Amino acid sequence: MDTSAVVSLDRVGVVYDNGVVALESVSLQLKRGEFAIVLGSSGAGKSTLLRTLNHLRLPTHGKVTVEGVGELTKPSALRLHRKRTGMIFQQHQLIERYSALKNVLMGRLAYHSFWKSLLPLPKLDQLIALDCLKRVGLIDKALTPVKSLSGGQQQRVGIARALAQKPRLMLADEPIASLDPTSAHQVLALLRDICKSEGIAALLSLHQLEFAKQYGDRIIGLANGRVIFDGSPSALHHQHLDEIYTKRSLEPVM
Repeated sequence: MDTSAVVSLDRVGVVYDNGVVALESVSLQLKRGEFAIVLGSSGAGKSTLLRTLNHLRLPTHGKVTVEGVGELTKPSALRLHRKRTGMIFQQHQLIERYSALKNVLMGRLAYHSFWKSLLPLPKLDQLIALDCLKRVGLIDKALTPVKSLSGGQQQRVGIARALAQKPRLMLADEPIASLDPTSAHQVLALLRDICKSEGIAALLSLHQLEFAKQYGDRIIGLANGRVIFDGSPSALHHQHLDEIYTKRSLEPVM
């Protein structure tokens, strides 16, 4: 494993119970501060790839190795990895009746035992959560129920919650799919700035090619569960897009 890599996949494959091959021998590494975007049509394996990186979907074969943790074979290693991995979702996954602050505090729960998590969290956690809300420009909405916030603001609360985990790895599954173009640009610019400044490795799945080329410094193209392109946005050409979205076979480009 590369010493600068936060997480590494080595020939990872995922086969569902119904025999569908979701990922086929995927090998890649994500490095500190890298803002990578995975492109692919529906069913290409994008969500499975993200879930496999966090072992929400166990590999059928191959291995996932994490910096400072090793291979994810023991429960203790998996708990530590998930503690250090922020997740951002398309539908935000917030508790709408809770305030923005209370939602962000959910990102601190992994730092406490089950019994301690039932009590009010320490002042340090409160300060961390407030700082994360300030970082995403929502400190003035700290006590506002998230159901009263716009879609873009709710996604920023989701980013703040993930940031509160003090992550080394950030995974985002279609984080702008439900946002208008202006909010989408704001969310991607904010997320990229945070990951770059904090040295967080990030992998996002997107459908929008123009956003991927504007914000990603690396694009991973998936088709039929295989990586068929892995490189800079400037190296992504029409023939690669043709294979990514029409599944017409070309030679993989790495």
